[in-house]
Amino acid sequence: MSAAKIEIDPVQLTADLIRCPSVTPAEGGALHLLDKLLSAHGFETHRVDRGGVSNLFARWGAKGANRSFGFNGHTDVVPVGDAAAWTHDPFGGAIEDGVLWGRGATDMKSGVAAFAAAAVDFVTQTPPDGAVILAITGDEEGVAKDGTVALLDWMAAEGERMTACLVGEPTCTNEMGEMMKIGRRGSMTAHFTAKGVQGHSAYPHRAKNPVTALVRLMDRLASHELDAGTDHFDASTLAITTIDTGNPATNVIPAECRGTVNIRFNDAHSGASLSDWLRAEAAKVEAETGVQITVGIHISGESFLTPPGELSRLVAGSVQAETGRNPVMSTSGGTSDARFVKDHCPVVEFGLVGKTMHQVDERVPVEQIRQLKAIYSRILKDYFA
Repeated sequence: MSAAKIEIDPVQLTADLIRCPSVTPAEGGALHLLDKLLSAHGFETHRVDRGGVSNLFARWGAKGANRSFGFNGHTDVVPVGDAAAWTHDPFGGAIEDGVLWGRGATDMKSGVAAFAAAAVDFVTQTPPDGAVILAITGDEEGVAKDGTVALLDWMAAEGERMTACLVGEPTCTNEMGEMMKIGRRGSMTAHFTAKGVQGHSAYPHRAKNPVTALVRLMDRLASHELDAGTDHFDASTLAITTIDTGNPATNVIPAECRGTVNIRFNDAHSGASLSDWLRAEAAKVEAETGVQITVGIHISGESFLTPPGELSRLVAGSVQAETGRNPVMSTSGGTSDARFVKDHCPVVEFGLVGKTMHQVDERVPVEQIRQLKAIYSRILKDYFA
């Protein structure tokens, strides 16, 4: 068969990837499989492993090309949970009645398979004037410090660059083609520790109750309206996720209490500005109660937006051509590795319907995988036209 007739089956490739047990941070053979496929079809590949995490960089075309379209995704998956609760082997890659079953079927081995298949077909059938880059990590579901970040660090050191990038995460809620992501909210978690003075509950004046102080603080934080939303984002949210004392006694005021909040914030804020606010509120309650409150903050990512323009129109046009739907340009949902890519080049996200991701019996209709490959193929064709 001539190179021009090569067509990679994204459904079979997804099934093969599912059979690789790549639960974070295990590589499980998934990146090895992709490395072999891509290098066999003219891609220059590099393993960019760091901190016990496996990553793969692949480029077809000249290094430093004026135009280089990139895809980003991950092959690591979350644990299966109770394997006995699955109706199909979570690492079996079974196809039954037009549905592919297994961990990663939706999030996001199907997305990786679709863009890898589209990229191979495109460069072998209609070699572009430019480069096609695939940056694939094994650490998106984990702490994400040595995954896409490591790939981008390596690319900067090696002079590799994408001029535009698409992240293949699931983006659709119910129907294929209904939504794409042009940005994401920021995410941060704050841990509070209130330290008072232990005492008998019958003599509260002899104690300093850290629970009272922390509950006061939590109420103020949760009752505060951060904003009413911005042009492209819904209102920011703050959720109390836990308040703990570890106190089994009903007649003892504990010496310590801990609480945690998670904030998903829009572009009206930064992680730094919200950190300042959280610490200021904690200081007010500390002054009012005499209970010491310490604050620990972890910022997972800042909010970002790729303003509607050439890249979003390219993706939306391809989606509409293949599905008949004009995707909503959304910034909803959680975080993704696009929060790292946005510092490198313009980035948007488009992928499958995400209904079953992270669930028992994760699955995807095979037709959606084929549609996704067709969309990615059209994006490449139109980008380099």
